[in-house]
Amino acid sequence: MTAVSAAAALLLATGCSADGGNGPAGPATGAPTRSAASSPASAAPSPSPSAPPAKGSARVVSTVAQGLKSPWGLAPLPGGDLLVSSRDEGTLTRVDAETGELTVLGEVPGVAPGGEGGLLGIALSPKFAADHLVYAYFTTESDNRIARMLYDENRPAGQQLGAPDTVLRGIPKGVVHNGGRIAFGPDGMLYAGTGETGDTGLAQDKASLGGKILRMTPDGQPVHGNPEADSVVYSYGHRNVQGLAWDGRKRLWAAEFGQNTWDELNLIQPGGNYGWPEAEGKGGGSGFIDPVAQWPVADASPSGIAFARGSVWMAGLRGERLWRIPLAGDKPSSAPQAFLEGEYGRLRTVVAAGGDRLWLVTSETDTRGTPEAGDDRVLLLEVR
Repeated sequence: MTAVSAAAALLLATGCSADGGNGPAGPATGAPTRSAASSPASAAPSPSPSAPPAKGSARVVSTVAQGLKSPWGLAPLPGGDLLVSSRDEGTLTRVDAETGELTVLGEVPGVAPGGEGGLLGIALSPKFAADHLVYAYFTTESDNRIARMLYDENRPAGQQLGAPDTVLRGIPKGVVHNGGRIAFGPDGMLYAGTGETGDTGLAQDKASLGGKILRMTPDGQPVHGNPEADSVVYSYGHRNVQGLAWDGRKRLWAAEFGQNTWDELNLIQPGGNYGWPEAEGKGGGSGFIDPVAQWPVADASPSGIAFARGSVWMAGLRGERLWRIPLAGDKPSSAPQAFLEGEYGRLRTVVAAGGDRLWLVTSETDTRGTPEAGDDRVLLLEVR
């Protein structure tokens, strides 16, 4: 592993890889440490955005749950408990945030796990208190799709999920690069990060849903204000998007796997072309939007991201660390920092828990890690 200071220096000088590699192969507290608009001229200039401290911190407060198998997505429930998806088992599990007790809600019908595909990201309906709908992104025998299911916690364990109601189908599937992150934005619309499945041409093909960030209504329809009125495509030229988060100014950020050189953190613009496969990292040339930050692939392979305390926090799979990227406006305000390097293995998902807290999901049981007793885990972190 490179030292944190060296990795941070590399990041400032210049982000993304396959899921833990460069190619297609591509409640107790604590846990064991692993070895290894322009203004008129007369107007006063706008103040610069305040930046968080140059140096931050991340401390594991507790292990919320352990013994999870191939966890991928996490969604906080009203009241504090958590829902976690299992990529390979195709199940949704409720985690009691106080005791760590695990209750399987049920298996999602139609999930066909394989390679990097399976039951991936999950999100609660913006009207969950009234409609009790859980959204899921998953791989089937023919495609990747997004569906929603009624969650009835009054039914017996294992039988609490209703039949899937497909919202969007036809997202390309592959052994690798299935994307999978979904989230509802501040506008109440549903966003999804997809991958190009290893078929690089899909990323630049606006008629394909692969290699894109998608924006749709909760019913899966194109949104007024999308770049093209009849399309859910919001941005394109992506290799494999697995991280989506909004900052305090309601701007969308995305983390993306590179191939052999650079992993990326991007600030998303509607209709923006992020370069893949013609460009990887910064300096892609005219017509492409450069990443805000980038990492050597061995240091990141980013998956989930979250925004807290003025910084983007990015979970690393191959890099086995949590990155903090402090922001001032649309740029890093100081050198990114790495935390928890090698301590918990591969890190899959990070979700804001309010204030200075984050939930962090490990990913050692996804066939690419080296699981130890207790894996996989949900950790509660205190950050600044």
